[in-house]
Amino acid sequence: MSPDIETLIQKISRLPGLGPRSARRIVVHLIKNREQSMEPLLSSMGDVHANVKVCPVCSNIDAFADVCSICADKKRRRDVVCVVESVSDLWAIERTSCFGGQYHVLKGLLSSLDGQGPEFLRLDKLQKRCHEDNVSEIIIALSATVEGQTTDHYIKKFFQEKNIKITSLAHGIPIGGELDYLDDGTLFTAFSARG
Repeated sequence: MSPDIETLIQKISRLPGLGPRSARRIVVHLIKNREQSMEPLLSSMGDVHANVKVCPVCSNIDAFADVCSICADKKRRRDVVCVVESVSDLWAIERTSCFGGQYHVLKGLLSSLDGQGPEFLRLDKLQKRCHEDNVSEIIIALSATVEGQTTDHYIKKFFQEKNIKITSLAHGIPIGGELDYLDDGTLFTAFSARG
């Protein structure tokens, strides 16, 4: 195998969710299908590299002049901000079309093991936005992990005296979930947070 192919396999295997075997299959597919797969992929990657950047307001990733399409959209509510861990979480919420406000993307969750402290939350930036846009509600949309719950608690404590309503996504029984198949933690959370 040529060093170029081996290098490409190594680089692809470092992508999230991929390992060496998946990377080999991808590289073989790309090489066998240069015109249909590799060339369009290279073109798209070049376009993204040249045009896409991080929004200075919310940290979304988008192609834009000053701010991303969500921050620039005048139809979206400015008084409600949804806090998410990552851009992929923002995109997941946007796919549902259930939220019409603004976002604040964290740089990560609080994690002493990973050395991620409060500076990763960028709460000073969020606080400034809340003041400038008269934000009335912050929705915390974080994963139901230990790090997510710790971060949720920290954000609530940070904003507790700021006269802003702080809410979190509901946790509990998923649609279609049968009680006897759910774990104890999910059932406990569903009972504790019942409305």
